[in-house]
Amino acid sequence: MKLNTIKLQHFRKHDNLEFSPSGGITLVYGPNGTGKSNILEAIHFCALARGMNNAPDRECMNFAADHFLLQGFFESDLEVACDIQVSYSPREGKRISLNKSDLPRFSDLIGVVPCVTFSPLELPVVNGPPGERRRFVDSALCQISRTYLERLQQYRRILQQRNALLSKAAYEPHYKQSIHLWTEHLAEAAAAVMTDRLHFLEEFSVAVDEVFSLMGIGETPSISYRSSLGMSGDLAGFDVIKDFIFSRFSDINEQEIQRKQTLIGPHRDDFLFEIDGKEVKRYASQGQMRTFLIALKIALQKYIFSKKSEAPVFLLDDIFSELDDIRVEKVLEVIHESGQAIITSASKKNIDFLDEVALHTLLNS
Repeated sequence: MKLNTIKLQHFRKHDNLEFSPSGGITLVYGPNGTGKSNILEAIHFCALARGMNNAPDRECMNFAADHFLLQGFFESDLEVACDIQVSYSPREGKRISLNKSDLPRFSDLIGVVPCVTFSPLELPVVNGPPGERRRFVDSALCQISRTYLERLQQYRRILQQRNALLSKAAYEPHYKQSIHLWTEHLAEAAAAVMTDRLHFLEEFSVAVDEVFSLMGIGETPSISYRSSLGMSGDLAGFDVIKDFIFSRFSDINEQEIQRKQTLIGPHRDDFLFEIDGKEVKRYASQGQMRTFLIALKIALQKYIFSKKSEAPVFLLDDIFSELDDIRVEKVLEVIHESGQAIITSASKKNIDFLDEVALHTLLNS
């Protein structure tokens, strides 16, 4: 997949901008404050129906504007056109169309244009709370598998219903019988989500190993599932996981009623990132954390390509400031073979050794 052109109207710093990157590496260059990152966010919006770092839609409007409009013109590796339009106004909300047809659900856009982003603001994926790592894994899987997206949505719906019953059962005991039925549904939905996550991690860990090697990092990474269920690592398969989850729910049923919420399940799980057997979050330096995050993103780009036979659009925001010159060259060498990549930077010095890098310069208005 590649972006041919994107048009921005009243989006962030840009009143009107048309951007057409090359099919390889494009460097968006300019001083701080010129809106380089805004271009990446617009592309991200067209691919994933939301801004980067989960910014509210209203914040993406240009100052004093009453709406924004994005038009992205993409082309698949098989040369199939894919035109996406995203509009937002406080009055009408967000609307998204694909090839001139309105999408009834924003989630219908996920996976149409595979996209991987790197931003320094995403460091919490490595050193932040478990929700950041769950979001990273779930976002990756949803782009790859429509089935996983539907399973995750189903799990969240059942979880919401069960939590509502737990709240009522704390005061009205007759609701306890309904909780049992919804617990069965939740155990089945949770097992489906966890089975997919475990399979993903098994394959994705190999991709991360390969990227560490390509980048010349003399360390060994590992990624593992840290379940809230107290589940041992040798439990595998949907039925085994489902039965184990249901038994755990039975063990803590009264505790959950007292707390009025579901205390275990995929919504409470975490993923353990390690380098040479040591947890990255606790023991890695800032430089190691940044390198680990970049390796995750490059590995994800390669993994999605292997699954969809469609290279994702790769967006890298201010990557040069995160690494030393030697590591930057290694990263660019790997990215150079990965299809379309759009990089923002206030410096041009790190791309001199690469051929065929397109330069797009932004100036202060």
